[in-house]
Amino acid sequence: MKQIKIQYLDDEIKRLTYIDGKSDWIDLRAAEEVTLKKGEFRMIHLGVAMQLPKGYEAHIVPRSSTFKNFGIIQVNHMGVVDETYAGPNDWWRMPVLAVRDTQIHKNDRICQFRIMEHQPQIRFEECEQLEAPDRGGFGSTGMN
Repeated sequence: MKQIKIQYLDDEIKRLTYIDGKSDWIDLRAAEEVTLKKGEFRMIHLGVAMQLPKGYEAHIVPRSSTFKNFGIIQVNHMGVVDETYAGPNDWWRMPVLAVRDTQIHKNDRICQFRIMEHQPQIRFEECEQLEAPDRGGFGSTGMN
C-alpha cells in the first residue's frame, strides 16, 4: 500500500475517504464558501496539499452530479497534479466556470481524484496499415 503525505487547510475540512467504500476514486470538497454569477471563473480551493510518490500523478475530474448540483464546469476538463507539485503552498484547486448563478458551501463534494502511475516510455512504429479488424466508423458507435 502506498503512503501519501497530506496537509489539510484547516480542521473543518472533512478528511479524504474512498467514495462510499465502493470505488477507487476519492472525493474532494470545496474548502471555502463560493458564490458565483453565471459566466464567472474561479479557482475553488480544495483544502488539501499532497506529496505524491515519485512516478505518480493525480487525475482530478468533476463528480457526475457536479454540473447538476452546482452548475459549474471544470474548465481544464481533467486536472493533472504530478509529484513535483508538493511544496508547502501547492494547494489543490479546481478551475471552474459557472453556467448559472450558484453557491457552493465549504465541504460540498465538487470533484474526485485517483492516483495513477506515469505513462511508461513508448516508441511509435510507423506502418502502412494497421492489422486489427476495421470497425468501420467512429468510436464504438460505428457511425461515420
